[in-house]
Amino acid sequence: MSDLEQHMDKVRQHLTEKYAARERALQSSRETIRHSSNSIRAVHRGEFDRAESLIAQAGTCLAEARKVLIDHPDIFYAGFFQDAEKEYVEANATYCVISDRPIPGQEELGASDQAYLHGLGETVGELRRHLLDIIRRGERTRCEELLSTMEEIYGFLTTMDFPDGMTGGLRRTTDVARGILEKTRGDLTMALQQRDLEARLEAFEQRLSQRK
Repeated sequence: MSDLEQHMDKVRQHLTEKYAARERALQSSRETIRHSSNSIRAVHRGEFDRAESLIAQAGTCLAEARKVLIDHPDIFYAGFFQDAEKEYVEANATYCVISDRPIPGQEELGASDQAYLHGLGETVGELRRHLLDIIRRGERTRCEELLSTMEEIYGFLTTMDFPDGMTGGLRRTTDVARGILEKTRGDLTMALQQRDLEARLEAFEQRLSQRK
């Protein structure tokens, strides 16, 4: 066997191992995203125990992907692992806010800077969805609390004034969050005004009926 052939065999073996690690990590990342998405759906249905279980499964899958890629930084930063991290952050934040718990920190979730910021940014959309659901139930105080949390998240995102290369294009996520926030604020204001008007009309009708 020539020296070149030996060199090529080593390269082939290294790439084979790297490919195997990539496939394992990719599968674990996909499972993380699937469990995280299902957790968010469970939260919106009020199934908090199931949501918590799914988040735990997502965390296990994410840890497995991270372990597999620890010796392959080029694959680690390829993008799919960061997407899984982001979905995991979003699932945790959505679950905690809607179940009235503190949002966990970056270190607690083991997420990168970019994944944590983008995950929180996308949580704003899930909070809007929940807020619109409870508007119909007339839970005014809770709606205002959710809107306040959305505003707080957006406010913190706007303070991350760093180049997009460092934040993974956070400016776009922040812009989307702002649009969602403004639309939600308008929807909530209109809904509350309508309810106040209905209450005044009902009170007026009652006064009229009492005079008859």
